[in-house]
Amino acid sequence: MEDTITPANRKAVLDQRRRAKMAMSAHAYVRGNTVQFYEWLRSKSVQASIPAGPDLWICGDCHTGNLGPVADVEGNIDIQIRDLDQTVIGNPAHDLLRLGLSLAMAARSSDLPGVTTALMLEAMIGGYLSGLTGHSPRVNPADIEPIRRVMRQAKNRQWRHLAEERIEDVKPTIPLGPKFWKLASKESKELQRLFDEHGLHQLIQIITGREGPKNVRLLDAAYWMKGCSSLGRLRYAALVGVGAKKLHEYRLLDIKEAVTAAAPCSSSATMPANNAERVVTGARNLSPFLGDRMIAAKISGRQVVIRELRPQDLKFELLGLQRSEATAIARVMAGVVGRAHGRQLKTPERQAWAKELKGRHRKGLDAPRWLWGGVLDLSALHEAAYLEHCRRYALG
Repeated sequence: MEDTITPANRKAVLDQRRRAKMAMSAHAYVRGNTVQFYEWLRSKSVQASIPAGPDLWICGDCHTGNLGPVADVEGNIDIQIRDLDQTVIGNPAHDLLRLGLSLAMAARSSDLPGVTTALMLEAMIGGYLSGLTGHSPRVNPADIEPIRRVMRQAKNRQWRHLAEERIEDVKPTIPLGPKFWKLASKESKELQRLFDEHGLHQLIQIITGREGPKNVRLLDAAYWMKGCSSLGRLRYAALVGVGAKKLHEYRLLDIKEAVTAAAPCSSSATMPANNAERVVTGARNLSPFLGDRMIAAKISGRQVVIRELRPQDLKFELLGLQRSEATAIARVMAGVVGRAHGRQLKTPERQAWAKELKGRHRKGLDAPRWLWGGVLDLSALHEAAYLEHCRRYALG
């Protein structure tokens, strides 16, 4: 079928792929259907029950697939937020609800009992408070082996691993096939124009750690069929050569369209009007390792974010978990989000937000009612919507 994909029928194919991905599991459906979550958040009754946190940059789409190892320009690795398409200045409690829903669906996909979900949400709050106040969540290393395994893999990865994984070869070409599709002539010209601009050279200078002018060449590019909720937007992979022709380094860039965020933002927030600049600014606040490897640009008048991909950038696949693993991983992931929020706040603000969360958290095995009730509502809502999606997909 890939041979018949053209720029003209691309959207129809992408829509079909997105529906297919979302029908794979309830967890996949939650990852692909962000709009339903935001619509639920906008309900007046829901807003009244959620604690009002300080205005800060939030992920907006804080599910488990958007957390993972990320490398900075010097090669250091940390677990940070990996996708900032929906980042806005808003209520940090929204990230906790989104993460709680995602973890609950991951537990369901792993056939874990409901009591495990209760334990995971309890662990989430503890981990978030630790990260918020600058501490590391306490966990048994053996219980986070799925995370440690991916981190070990990330530390050992090099360019050839990225090339073999993403473009199936180490040759300086992007092979067309199931993931990479042919560009329209206009798209090729627009990408070449983008590489002739000075701004992209500044990004190359940052990620290569070199100063002064250097030869930067676009070696190959293709449309990239990637993601789930973002399927249907502009998405390109660009293979770049940096330096002398026979001695150049290869760099793989992800060029992704930035659209208006669906995540609710603070009414008093001042954010960049340009959506690509919004994404980059949010990334630099929430995930500096990633934000330093991104710039905002335009292609055919459409706003895009250009990000360098690194071999160490991986995601955690949380399937087949045991109860002890699920609760420990929930604690660690919430700690990552807590650190991302906390680094934006001054000490009095962090303390006030932590006090607000603790005040709603009773002793014993009892996750805060707003979090537990929210995840219950969202789980039921998404479960019904997922089954209806599957019915329509099967009939279609």
